[in-house]
Amino acid sequence: MFQKLLIANRGEIARRIGAVARGMGVKTVAVHSDADVSLPFVKEADEAVRIGPAPAKDSYLSIPAILEAAKKTGAQAVHPGYGFLSENGDFAQACADAGLTFVGPPPEAMARMKDKSQARKLVSAAGVPVVPGSDGVLPDVQSALEAAERIGYPVLCKAASGGGGIGMAAANSPAELEKVYRQCTDRAKAAFGREGVYLERYFPAPRHIEVQILGDTHGHLIHGLERECSIQRRHQKVVEEAPSVLFANGRNAALADTLFTAAVTAAKTFGYANAGTVEFLYSDGQVYFIEMNARLQVEHPVTELTTGLDLIGWQLRIAAGEKLTVKQEDVKRKGAALEFRIYAEDPVKYFPSPGPLKVFQPPTGEGVRLDSGYAEGDVVTPNYDPMIAKLIISGATRDEAIARAVKALESFRVEGIKTNIPLHLRILKDPAFSAGELDTHFLDHHAKP
Repeated sequence: MFQKLLIANRGEIARRIGAVARGMGVKTVAVHSDADVSLPFVKEADEAVRIGPAPAKDSYLSIPAILEAAKKTGAQAVHPGYGFLSENGDFAQACADAGLTFVGPPPEAMARMKDKSQARKLVSAAGVPVVPGSDGVLPDVQSALEAAERIGYPVLCKAASGGGGIGMAAANSPAELEKVYRQCTDRAKAAFGREGVYLERYFPAPRHIEVQILGDTHGHLIHGLERECSIQRRHQKVVEEAPSVLFANGRNAALADTLFTAAVTAAKTFGYANAGTVEFLYSDGQVYFIEMNARLQVEHPVTELTTGLDLIGWQLRIAAGEKLTVKQEDVKRKGAALEFRIYAEDPVKYFPSPGPLKVFQPPTGEGVRLDSGYAEGDVVTPNYDPMIAKLIISGATRDEAIARAVKALESFRVEGIKTNIPLHLRILKDPAFSAGELDTHFLDHHAKP
């Protein structure tokens, strides 16, 4: 195990990685922008290094600044968290070239996954079911129109690089596709530096299911069961849970086997190691691969709480060259868990709500876990993602977890900014949620203010 870890991230995930590392006897280095100098993840680290001003491009996305911080502090490894540089193969390679251990998949595996349209080809050739779509990136509007005719409307136009729902939009007709194609290429270029887009069949009301993957560098790879992330807004996840209602209590066992086999096959096809997630859509009794994320997921705690796997701990051990000692048959589900992303935003209009946390009193109690990037008195700036915390609730059953979540959210006191806590309570109290009737357009029809 390495002795010192640099955490190339901020907020709640930097704080969580730091806590796990220090619990394993590894010293931690926090890097921070000027905007974050007083936040808990900086204060709790063994060392802290300023890497630039508030804009992410000048700090958390600056590879030279991060590598210089690692050199200055004598860090031996770098954990990228999620977001920022976590899926940047150039960063992973730069770490390797600098003699640093990158806590994540090999750069060559990341390269295979980087272009999502090519990733579809690779896994399809390996027998993994994929969403029907175009054969690679579409260079112009005409090629997109021809591909859409083959696929059938409606179609989803997607950026081949990046994620987070950026550069993604649906089209119901050729006229709409011409407009959407140009929008998506422009957004993809602005966000990811590359215009490439491709098409997939658009399912009107699918469920979003993902499978946790964990593999070492010695060829041992397992899955950590599934999570459901169907409740989304603008392709961004809002609430996540494990298990999915589709597969809870042994339901749809044959389909679950298909899902897990497909996830492991995809990961092996990419030559994957460390923690990652294979994402699928479920519609009309079938699952379809959409992409693989080469990093830890925001929603990894629901897997940790229901399987007992310490995903960050295993990330560090695997990066240090240790063998994964967990066998597939050891991975058992216990109970249910829900995760709520607590955002600094208006719960009705969804506008960001930066400002000082005059009161920040999270709930406590049985089955309550909070991963937070802030403490009372801190200031939430407009410079980064508005998530201030993740509230994760577990219970022996889904119903128990829901009941505990309602109680926890109702007692969560935040003053000085607006949060989306009222939205989460509307979701929990909606009969469709209790019944497990979920799809990616849930918020278009339910949980209205």
